[in-house]
Amino acid sequence: MKTATWLVAVTSLAVVGGGAYLAGARGVGQQQLHMLFDMAVAEAQPSTPEGTGPIIYYRHPDGLAEYSAKPRKTPDGRDFVSVRKSEDISFTASGITTAETSDQPKTSASGSAATERKVLYYRNPMGLPDTSKVPKKDSMGMDYIPVFEGDQADASMVKVSLGKLQRTGVRTATAQMASISRKIQVPGTVAWDERLISVISMRTDAFIDDAANVTTGNRIGKGESLFNFYSKEIATAGAELAAGRGDLRVSDAGSALRLRNLGVPDEVIRSIAERHQVPTSIEYVSPRDGVILERMATTGMMAKPGDPLFRIADTSHVWVIADVPEFNLASIQKGIPVAVTVRSLPGRTFEGTVDLIYPEIQQETRTTKVRIELANPGGILMANMYADVEIEAGVQKPVVAVPNSAVIDTGDRQVVFIDKGDGKFEPKDVSLGMRGEEQTEITKGIAAGDQVVVAANFLLDAESNLNSALSGMAIDEVKP
Repeated sequence: MKTATWLVAVTSLAVVGGGAYLAGARGVGQQQLHMLFDMAVAEAQPSTPEGTGPIIYYRHPDGLAEYSAKPRKTPDGRDFVSVRKSEDISFTASGITTAETSDQPKTSASGSAATERKVLYYRNPMGLPDTSKVPKKDSMGMDYIPVFEGDQADASMVKVSLGKLQRTGVRTATAQMASISRKIQVPGTVAWDERLISVISMRTDAFIDDAANVTTGNRIGKGESLFNFYSKEIATAGAELAAGRGDLRVSDAGSALRLRNLGVPDEVIRSIAERHQVPTSIEYVSPRDGVILERMATTGMMAKPGDPLFRIADTSHVWVIADVPEFNLASIQKGIPVAVTVRSLPGRTFEGTVDLIYPEIQQETRTTKVRIELANPGGILMANMYADVEIEAGVQKPVVAVPNSAVIDTGDRQVVFIDKGDGKFEPKDVSLGMRGEEQTEITKGIAAGDQVVVAANFLLDAESNLNSALSGMAIDEVKP
């Protein structure tokens, strides 16, 4: 059919050419030649059906990428060509661009629904903030993408095809109830437990007859002799008890109580009562096992009431004082486990717990001292040792948690993308709790069981922000 048409056209042109030669020879006018040529070209071109429906827009008569919503003329005075509804392009459910004609039947319900959807505007295919009311091409010849009515209901929603999902590497995980934990590593120093230090002193004037052969740093056991002393006041009260005027059965009165208040050991008081004899020199023994921190007692000295003679520390338990930065305090609680290592004992780890968080921030370092209790078997930990402290901080009770990579933190807001299925992703503003080593607590915004995006979510965020911006621009543009 097409071959026959073109044969007719060629024949017509040949006739026109021959006629032009004869016309020139016989003086036929130019106007008649133009009429003959136009008639031949019209016969050669196939006829196209006229468009139906209302005029949608106007296009450039030469097919250039210029469009107008109103009648318009070219710079040389020609009118733009009107495009009616049946001649406009539409996008079917399969995504193939077709030209709809008035006599083309609608083959399916889905195709009918897609055809009836109203195009609100066209957006730039490269994502630039540029929209148009009519179809348009960008500088590279790419068609602008139509935005249909209903697509702008949730402008921040991101839709991604399955093929694009695989190329961009989008991965999801399930938000679940979990305990958040993380390790805080800080420096510390070993110190003696203040509650296990004893100060030895007299409660009355006393002469030190003989001091034991122990010095600062020596270990001493409970009940071992420290020194012998003589006190006039103690001797007087002891004489009354030895004479039988004291009564051991009465613990709150008499000479026995006076001796006890003067610091005389119960063994000495019982010996005086039984033997009825006051020793000239009374022995003072160590009240606990430990290490002598200080020795001030010397043989022959006069000790006044309250003068410290010995300081003894029980080293079976020690403290570690750690300096914790201020921003970590919220995740530390009393009783949480701690692991301590010291540089002089490589390979050994001491387990303890947080006993106290000091109620003061160091102004110079913005740190807070945290006290940790440790068992010290054999007394191998010594005061002022440097220690490396690892605190197992976190929330012990289960909370809604997501992987750390799921949270996009812009500084002003925190966002998590929810997988809605079929390539749809919805951004959710969330409130964060504690951040652990692998998971972050979500206090508001999502629930356990939601599918959250954990990889390539920054690409989704950029697309979501772009959609919102374009939607905001288009709302004003499409208004009449």
